[in-house]
Amino acid sequence: MTFKKPIAIVASLFMSTSAFAQGEMIFPEIDELTFGFIKLTDMAPLAVAYELGYFEDEGLYVTLEPQANWKVLLDGVIDGNLHGAHMLAGQPLAATIGYGTEAHIVTPFSMDLNGNGITVSNEVWDMMKPHIPHDADGKPIHPISAEALVPVVEEFNNQGESFRMGMVFPVSTHNYELRYWLAAGGLHPGLYSPENTTGQIDADVLLSVTPPPQMPATMEAGTIHGYCVGEPWNQQAVFKGIGVPVITDYQIWKNNPEKVFGMTAEFVEENPNTALLVTKALIRAAIWLDENDNANRPEAVEILSRPNYVGADADVIAASMTGTFEFEKGDVRDIPDFNVFFRHYATYPFYSDAIWYLTQMRRWGQIPEAKDDQWYFDVAEKVYRPDIYMQAAQMVIDAGYASAEDFPFGTNGFKEPTNAFLDGVTYDGTQPNAYINSLTIGLSGVETVSSLAAQ
Repeated sequence: MTFKKPIAIVASLFMSTSAFAQGEMIFPEIDELTFGFIKLTDMAPLAVAYELGYFEDEGLYVTLEPQANWKVLLDGVIDGNLHGAHMLAGQPLAATIGYGTEAHIVTPFSMDLNGNGITVSNEVWDMMKPHIPHDADGKPIHPISAEALVPVVEEFNNQGESFRMGMVFPVSTHNYELRYWLAAGGLHPGLYSPENTTGQIDADVLLSVTPPPQMPATMEAGTIHGYCVGEPWNQQAVFKGIGVPVITDYQIWKNNPEKVFGMTAEFVEENPNTALLVTKALIRAAIWLDENDNANRPEAVEILSRPNYVGADADVIAASMTGTFEFEKGDVRDIPDFNVFFRHYATYPFYSDAIWYLTQMRRWGQIPEAKDDQWYFDVAEKVYRPDIYMQAAQMVIDAGYASAEDFPFGTNGFKEPTNAFLDGVTYDGTQPNAYINSLTIGLSGVETVSSLAAQ
C-alpha cells in the first residue's frame, strides 16, 4: 500500500517514540471494563480478544454486553455505563460535531473493512431481474447497479405506494452505502435538514432505521422492501428464502472502512494506559482473525454463533465469513475480502476514512452548510487517534506477535486517492470539497436544502 507524502495540515504522529514503545511495562488505570456491541459479525475482534484471553493478558477484566440498538449503545458510552463499544464509523464523528447526541468520542482502532450488503425482497428481486444483464449461464452479472431498481420504484409509485428501504442508523456506514448505491443508479435517497431529520426530503426511495437483527423480519412483514445491513442479516434472508442480496459494500467501495472501537475523549485522557492496552488486545484479535489465510475463521464462526454474541446459526455466519457470499439462493460467489479484520491495514484509523464519512454527511445535509477543507481535517484529527494505535502496534511488535511491515509506519494518515467505487468516481481525502462537488446527486458547493427549495 502506498501513501501520500506528509502534508502540513496533519499533525505529525507519535509513531514509536513514546516510553510505551520502548518496552516499558505499563499497567491499566482501571482494570474492570464493560464494552458494548451490536449482534453483528464485525464485533468479532471483541469476542476473540475476550475468548482467547488477550484482554486478560493486558490485565484487563472485560465484560461484553449486547445492546438493543446503536443509540442505546452510544448513550451507554457517553453516560459511562459502558467504557467503550463497537461503533458505527460515523458515530464518533457525528457525536463530536454535535449531530444527534453531542459528545467528544474518539477511536484508536478500526475494527474491519467491508462486511455489509444490500438485500431486497423476493418480489422486488423478481421485478429487478428483467433489467439486469445476465451471463451465458443465465446468472446475473455483478455488480448490480441500482439502475435496475429504477423501473421497480416507478412501478410502486404508479400503484400509489412508496418504495421503502431500511438502514441501521442515520450516521451508519449502511445509510451512506445505500445512498451511494441508489444515487449512482440515478435514484435520489433524500436529504436531511435541521428542521427535517427524516432524511426523506425529495427522496425517490424512503429510507428509515431498523435495528440489524430485525431487518429480515421487517422486510418479510412488508414494512420495508429491502435494506442495507451487516452480516449475518443478509445471508439470513437467503437462508430463510425471503430475499436476495443484490450487492455487497465490497462492490460499492472496495475495502471500505466499517466499524470502529469508540471511547469518550475524557475516558482516554484519564486512562491512557487502559486505552493503549485495550487497543493492543484488539490488534492481536484482528491478527488472529486474518492470519494464515483466514485459517481461524471456522473457530471464529463458532464463537460468534453463541447466543451471548451474534447468536445466529453457524452456517449463516460462515456463509459470508469464510471467503464466499451467497446472492440468489444457490448463487455462491468468491469474495475472499468480504470480511477483513487486519490485512490491508484494516485496523489503522486513517484520517481519510473519517473524512469520507464527513463528506457523506455534508452531501446528504446532515452537515447543513458548506465547510472548508481545513474543517474536515481538524474533525478527523480530533476523533481518530492513530498515535494511540501506533504505540499499541509497537507493543504488539515488541511482544513478537507481528512485524513492522504489518503496520503503516510513516503514513500521514491519508490513503492514496482511489476510484475503487461502483461508479468509478475518485476519492481523495486531502480534497474533501472537490470530492463532494464531483458527485451528481446531493448537496455540493454552498448549497443548502433551503437554497435548493427556493430554486
